[in-house]
Amino acid sequence: MMLKPSIDLLLDRVDSKYSLVILSAKRAHELDNHARKMLQHYESYKSVGKALEEIAAGDVTIYPNPELKREMVRRQEQEAEMMRQHEEEALEERVKLDSIFK
Repeated sequence: MMLKPSIDLLLDRVDSKYSLVILSAKRAHELDNHARKMLQHYESYKSVGKALEEIAAGDVTIYPNPELKREMVRRQEQEAEMMRQHEEEALEERVKLDSIFK
């Protein structure tokens, strides 16, 4: 049985039990995949407990506008792709120059 953080405190941070379950599950998966930890010390040793502690502390929240978040993620992915392409082109140019000067 989970005693801390209390469900009342958690529901003060998140508007519904459903949202709390989804948010904590997503954050627990992130923690399992070695995401950056938000707290210095955790009472729980399980990832779901850690996620709930982060939610109770106010460090993990639901993004207020999901469409804006999707757009932000798309832009970040596009920027990463452009950087990858730029690095690939620079590498090809270096290989080309190396082959000319050999």
